[in-house]
Amino acid sequence: MQAISNQNVVVLKEEGVTLPKGFKAGGMHCGIKKENLDLGYIISETPATAAGVYTTNVFQAAPLVVTQESIAKEYKIQAVLVNSGNANSCTGEQGIKDATAMQKAFASQLGISEHLVAVTSTGVIGELLPMKKIHSGIKQILNKENAAEENFMQAILTTDTSVKQIAVQIQIDGKTVSIGGAAKGSGMIHPNMATMLGFITTDANIAYEDLHFALKDVTNQSFNMITVDGDTSTNDMVLVLANGLAENNQLTKNHPDWDLFVKGLKMVSEELAKKIARDGEGATKLIEVVVDGAKTQEEASIVAKSIISSSLVKTAIFGTDANWGRIVTAIGYSGVPVQPNAVKVAIGPYQVFENGLPCPFDEAEVKYYLEQETIQIYVELNQGNQSVTAWGCDLTYDYVKINGSYRT
Repeated sequence: MQAISNQNVVVLKEEGVTLPKGFKAGGMHCGIKKENLDLGYIISETPATAAGVYTTNVFQAAPLVVTQESIAKEYKIQAVLVNSGNANSCTGEQGIKDATAMQKAFASQLGISEHLVAVTSTGVIGELLPMKKIHSGIKQILNKENAAEENFMQAILTTDTSVKQIAVQIQIDGKTVSIGGAAKGSGMIHPNMATMLGFITTDANIAYEDLHFALKDVTNQSFNMITVDGDTSTNDMVLVLANGLAENNQLTKNHPDWDLFVKGLKMVSEELAKKIARDGEGATKLIEVVVDGAKTQEEASIVAKSIISSSLVKTAIFGTDANWGRIVTAIGYSGVPVQPNAVKVAIGPYQVFENGLPCPFDEAEVKYYLEQETIQIYVELNQGNQSVTAWGCDLTYDYVKINGSYRT
C-alpha cells in the first residue's frame, strides 16, 4: 500500500472503492465480450446516500434513465451493477426493459429492493443487450471467485489500456473517513461528462443535499475539465455512495471539517480525471493546461477547454512541435474577449509568447521537453485573478486506428 500525506489527506494510490468501510466489489466474464471481464458490481453493507452527475448528451442511455429514477425515490443506493461491451443506448423501450430487468435480477440476488440497485452500461451504441448472458452472469456473479476489486475495475473497461483507481483518508470528528474511486474512460471524452464512468465510495455520514452539492462542485473542477477527442457520449455518469459507517457527525456545509471532506473528494475525482485523460485512445502524453489571470472562472474554463480540445494543439504535442501559434489561435477563437498584447504563453518552463509577439527560445530544448510524458501549457491572460486547470492528451495515429474499427 503506497501512502502519501498531503496536508491532512492521506493518498492511497493502490486502493479504491473497497477501502471505505462496508463496501465490496467484484466482476466476471459473462459473454458480452469475447474474453475480457464484462460484468461488475459494487455492494454496500447498508443502503448508502447516493448522488450522481450525468452526461449532457440528449440521447441518454437506458441505464442512466433507470438509475436516475431509482435515486430520486429516496436518494439511496446499496448496489451498482455495470456491464461493458454494450452501451444499451439508442435501444428504445426494449432498452429500458432490459436495464430494469438487470436491476430486478441483481436486487433479487441480494435480497434488497429494486430501487436500491443502480445499473449502468458502456460499449457499442445501438445494440440490444444479450440478456440471457447477463442473467446467467448475475446468477454467478456473487460467487467467491468473482469477489475482487481488481475484477470490478477490469469489468468496466472498454478501450482503456489500464485500470484507474485512487483512495484517500481524512480525519473527521476523530474518525477515519475513507473516500475511494474507480473509473473507466479512454475515448469519446469531452467536458460536461464524456464516455466515462466514475464510481466513488465513502463511509462518511452525509445527507443527500450536501453530497450532491459537493459532487457537482468537484465534478466541475475535475471530470468536466478533461477532453480526449471532443465527443460527449450517451452513457456517462459519476456516482458517489456514502454509507455513513465511519460514524462521524453528519457532514454539512457548516461542519468544521466540510472543506476537508470536499478536498478529499476533489483529490479522488481529479486523479481519476487525469488518469482518464492520460489513457486517451492512442495517447502518449498527458497535457495539462493552466489558465491564470482571467476575469471569471467561467472565462478561464472556456479558454482552457478551447486549448485542450484543439486537434492542432494536440497533434503538435504528439509531434513534439513547439507550435505556440496553435495555442494562441485557440485562445483567440475561444469567444472570451482577451487583450492580445497582455497574453503570455509558456510551454513548460519556456516562455514562447508575450506582448503579442513571439519570444526567443531554444527549439531543441523545448522539443526535448515535449518528449516527456506530461506536458504543461501555461497561459496568463492578465485580466483578473481567476485560474483553472484542464487536462487532455495528444492526438496520435493510433487514435484513428482504434476508432476506425471500434465496432469490428
